[in-house]
Amino acid sequence: MMISTPLNAGWTVSPVAGPVPAHIPARIPAEVPGSAHTDLLRAGLIPDPYMDDNEKKLQWMHHVDWRYELPLTLSVPAPEERVDLVFDGVDTVSNIALGTHELGRTANMHRSYRFDVRSASNGTEQSLAVTLRSATAYAEELRERLGDRPSAYHPVPFNFVRKMACSFGWDWGPDLRTAGLWKEARIERWSVARLAQVTPSVTVTAEGTGHVELRISVERSGLGQAGALTLAATVLGQAVTATLAADSDSTVLTLDVPNAPLWWPAGYGDQPLTSLQLSLQGPGGEELDSWERRIGFRTVQVDTSEDENGTAFTLIVNGKAVFVKGANWIPDDHLLTRITRDRINRRLDQALGANMNLLRVWGGGIYETEDFYSACDERGILVWQDFLLACAAYPEESPLWEEIEAEARENVVRLAPHPSLVIWNGGNENVWGHEDWGWKEELAGRSWGDRYAHELLGAIVAELDPTRPYCDNSPYSPDRKPEDIHPNHPDHGTHHQWEVWNRIDYSEYRSEVPRFCSEFGFQGPPTWRTLNDFVHANDGGPLADAVSPKEDPVFLVHQKADDGNGKLDRGLAPHLGIPADFEDWHWATQLNQARAVRYAIEHYRSWWPRTAGAIVWQLNDCWPVTSWAAVDSEERPKPLWHALRLAYAPRIISLGERDGQLSVSLVNDTDQPWAGALAFSLQTLGGEVRNHHEEQVEVPARSVLTLPVGQALQTPQDPSNEALTVGLGPELVVHTFVEDIDLQLRPAPLEASAKAVAGGYEITVKAHTLARDITLHVDRVDPAASVDHALVSLSAGAEWTFKVSSDVEGLDPAEFISSAVLRTANDLRAVPTQALASTAATTA
Repeated sequence: MMISTPLNAGWTVSPVAGPVPAHIPARIPAEVPGSAHTDLLRAGLIPDPYMDDNEKKLQWMHHVDWRYELPLTLSVPAPEERVDLVFDGVDTVSNIALGTHELGRTANMHRSYRFDVRSASNGTEQSLAVTLRSATAYAEELRERLGDRPSAYHPVPFNFVRKMACSFGWDWGPDLRTAGLWKEARIERWSVARLAQVTPSVTVTAEGTGHVELRISVERSGLGQAGALTLAATVLGQAVTATLAADSDSTVLTLDVPNAPLWWPAGYGDQPLTSLQLSLQGPGGEELDSWERRIGFRTVQVDTSEDENGTAFTLIVNGKAVFVKGANWIPDDHLLTRITRDRINRRLDQALGANMNLLRVWGGGIYETEDFYSACDERGILVWQDFLLACAAYPEESPLWEEIEAEARENVVRLAPHPSLVIWNGGNENVWGHEDWGWKEELAGRSWGDRYAHELLGAIVAELDPTRPYCDNSPYSPDRKPEDIHPNHPDHGTHHQWEVWNRIDYSEYRSEVPRFCSEFGFQGPPTWRTLNDFVHANDGGPLADAVSPKEDPVFLVHQKADDGNGKLDRGLAPHLGIPADFEDWHWATQLNQARAVRYAIEHYRSWWPRTAGAIVWQLNDCWPVTSWAAVDSEERPKPLWHALRLAYAPRIISLGERDGQLSVSLVNDTDQPWAGALAFSLQTLGGEVRNHHEEQVEVPARSVLTLPVGQALQTPQDPSNEALTVGLGPELVVHTFVEDIDLQLRPAPLEASAKAVAGGYEITVKAHTLARDITLHVDRVDPAASVDHALVSLSAGAEWTFKVSSDVEGLDPAEFISSAVLRTANDLRAVPTQALASTAATTA
């Protein structure tokens, strides 16, 4: 039987080359999994890289070589016993030796490595040494040999080494360039044979029979006499066995499960998971190895048919078309080994809480851990998985071609059991970049990765995982020819909308109707507590007390976007104005972020089924930063998270212009009809009703009903002092006819009271006049508190009760209704504003 012994204790790490500061000792206790950053941080030898401007102070680590060492004694093996040393992940470029034996070299953090160490297993203590070369130096040397290639962050050489691209920094992430053993290391002892590769393909017939095809490869030890092996698989009471002849190393087993329980995405049904077990037995019937995974029975395809509007991109699960309500996912901590299963569970629960049904694992990060995919399986969160190529031209020459092929093959097989995984994607913005970003001239005919996108990766999916669809890139127009359709054409396939945020106002979201928007977003700062815990002014004091907080050098370390604050201000100006006070600016930018993204999503959903999905950039952060994330690095939801919850709700009411007039779209993403009295009320901000209308409506399941708003209801006497409320059952929205800067919003529109209750606090508000986007910044009172709703708009006379969850007893409830905590959009009409410094367009 396979005996596995983890190697996670007793390691040390040493700097062996490079610009090492004098205070760094020659040998430091290390943890595996871990990295040089986490080891030095644990030892108190470097400052927290997430705090203030410490990221810049650690740039010396980019150029250091490190050696991880472990004293290891391997007992002499039995005559027919293999002894393997296995590394599940090495970050990144290494030489691995046991004693005087060099075992091998690595240059890819996205692969695992196995070494036969039987001959070195002699019962004496030897040093296991993993010497990690600077990935920066390696990538620069390879670039010199292969010739330069353009990228979004040139001259950073992330496209010349198979390492997490965002390890080199991104427009939301730090530049730390980690090195270490980032996944488990272990010794495996086995005899006769082991299961080398198991790939399940799971489908369901039209009659409801589940079909499992298990493709199995074994590795024989090569020691002793080879014999026949027996394979036995079981699932849901169905069993099959097969004999593997002495001269054979692979076979296929099939199992059929009548009336298989269907696995559905969140919001469409349940997520039953069943155990699939496989046993490998030796010639004498003894078990040599075993494999077990949870699978789900479902079918998945992408409809890319052509129609009168272009080329569709609609995800279909179990024969049912699904509107994708998603977000892009980046590594949840830049220091990867600090990400725990509990942290992943909390983040995915936040995704579910925001009514999402899909996460896109973005191509500049990692193939996520089993914890991530298993948690998605359990929750019905679909996974769109990028192959790890992002925003760059990637050489197709050796050794990169071989490394990319090897990592793709390994991870396609590894992830095959997970029903949540529904699409493979050949990379992020590489095809688009080649087309639009000036790369053709720079490349001058050199390879750039088109064969990865259009040949290699799709062929690997077709060979190893034929039950899942493959898309060449995101964005991408299916079946395009370079001279025919632009890869980012909104009418064909997937689309990225980054003109909004970079150059144009978010009102322009509604100028196009994309078939599927797989990236779009708007920036905003992290929560106030996170910002103040990690970002202090250049003089060490509170950021809010700085003379010019937005221009403070330390604050700008945590704003990675090119001209990010300028874009934030230009985005604010036509909607909320630009507050002069930093705390008001912080609230205004968070609010504008939430409104912009909600505006886009409601538009996209109103066009279902023509528009079949929205994947916002992005759900999460990897460190404290001003970014596009809905949840900051300290796990605190920003107002954007609440906006996503509202915009992705099963049923929404959306108002917008359609065919030249104001229309209301009723979006019903449930399996039941939505019927009742649709009520319109045109009121002054003070509550005087100018017009009222009701009509009976019924919206079929999984559909949208769009109706024109009556002329009298969309023609206010004074647009600056009137608003239209529209409600159907519990769903209610407030529509204004002008932007807040032109709206007669009254300051202090609320009466508020607060009291302690079991599990936290209740805050009740009543509006004297229209109160827009009422939000409680509860982190300012209790860092761990949360609130059940935000961005609540109330007409004059309406009430709302917020429930705050907090484990802290004895807080003064009045703190929750202080002016710093209880905010509305109305507040911003009563504060001094700044003039817009420049309205010139900027380059992304």
